[in-house]
Amino acid sequence: MKINFDKSNGLIPVIIQDNRTLQVVMLGYMNEEAFEKTKKEGVVTFFSRSKNRLWTKGEESGNFLTVKDIRIDCDQDTVLIKVIPRNGVCHTGSFSCFGNKDSKGFLYELEEKISQRIDNRVEESYTYSLYQRGINKVAQKVGEEAVELVIEAKDNNEQLFKNEAADLLYHVLILLKTKGYTLEEIEEILQSRNR
Repeated sequence: MKINFDKSNGLIPVIIQDNRTLQVVMLGYMNEEAFEKTKKEGVVTFFSRSKNRLWTKGEESGNFLTVKDIRIDCDQDTVLIKVIPRNGVCHTGSFSCFGNKDSKGFLYELEEKISQRIDNRVEESYTYSLYQRGINKVAQKVGEEAVELVIEAKDNNEQLFKNEAADLLYHVLILLKTKGYTLEEIEEILQSRNR
């Protein structure tokens, strides 16, 4: 699908979304040159209306936006770009130009952190030390956490129950990594079952 830059005098709005959390982090504008540069280099470049020139996000701060996916809307006059942001996106230092980080989608960030600790062999990390003990120990830990969650479900301590649920999710993410699967693959199965 081709973008219609003529609809809005050569500039189109571009929505930037964190690829992991799906949180919208900023809005910018692109002309055709900025769009082509973004596609070619894999780093978001806008047309700055205040500077009246191309502006690569992060060119001064180092907080680049690495492109993961580009989508054009049905009217061909707006773009959605999913990115992996480096540090904060907003010039204020905040995660997003629309405020603080939302907890929705955090499981993907956690999954990435677990992956990094394992891939980088972070010796002082609990995650890596559990992973090093092998699939049997990781699976056993998931079982233990599941039993603890069931026990807390029968009691009335809300905080303990929520903490055990968090522990179980954390260990399931380690198990997925150990088995070579991702949270997205599991979500796809759940989505396919949705009726």
